[in-house]
Amino acid sequence: MTQQTDPAEVAQAFVAEIREVDTASLRDLGPRYNVAPTQPLIVVTQREDGRYVERHRWGLVPPWAKSVSVGSRMINARAETIASSSAFRPSFLRRRCIVPADGFYEWWREGRRRLPYLISRTDRAPLAMAGIWSPWRDPLTGDWLLTAAVVTTQANRTVARLHDRMPVLLAEQATDLWLDPDLPDEGPLLDLLRPADEDLLELTPVSTRLNNVANEGPDLLLPATDAAPPAAEPLTLFG
Repeated sequence: MTQQTDPAEVAQAFVAEIREVDTASLRDLGPRYNVAPTQPLIVVTQREDGRYVERHRWGLVPPWAKSVSVGSRMINARAETIASSSAFRPSFLRRRCIVPADGFYEWWREGRRRLPYLISRTDRAPLAMAGIWSPWRDPLTGDWLLTAAVVTTQANRTVARLHDRMPVLLAEQATDLWLDPDLPDEGPLLDLLRPADEDLLELTPVSTRLNNVANEGPDLLLPATDAAPPAAEPLTLFG
């Protein structure tokens, strides 16, 4: 995914704050164009004392996990099972977050080539991905780590040209509901876990340099000129 927007702008968009202790950590991330699992993510959380922009690790690590490596298998939480999963349910009920993004990627395979596509809003506005988060304490060092996962659902027709899953994208009027940690009923939350409107997103073929997680920079978003049109065979990140 891409997280290019400055954290201060994210805070303004979601009526959140950046705590002084987090300022340097968030600033050090800078704009990113190739955010990968297990790397830091910018997320928006609702705490007892306010709403904050924070830095989490992509890949949820439940409190009972013995190793942080568990998170590499929990980058996504499927909407269909999030309320029943022992790993995800506690966070779904009390620790939900928003993962702001300027776009996300899926791949189309043409022979041996992996062709990346940027999926973004047609109006270029930021996306508000539904997420869940969890704190984890390293049993060896005692250090605390904040971790998060993206909630996924069935793809709409636009994204289905590449894959059958996509992140849950929250409408502006749904963000307060999603972040509310004190809802007495999970029903309204489950109602939010549906595909985005068909006309919300567009696909743009971009540089194959995205196939290497070490590559970064705005040139990754340069439109590709030799990409085949996407069809139904998936090669996916948001499974």
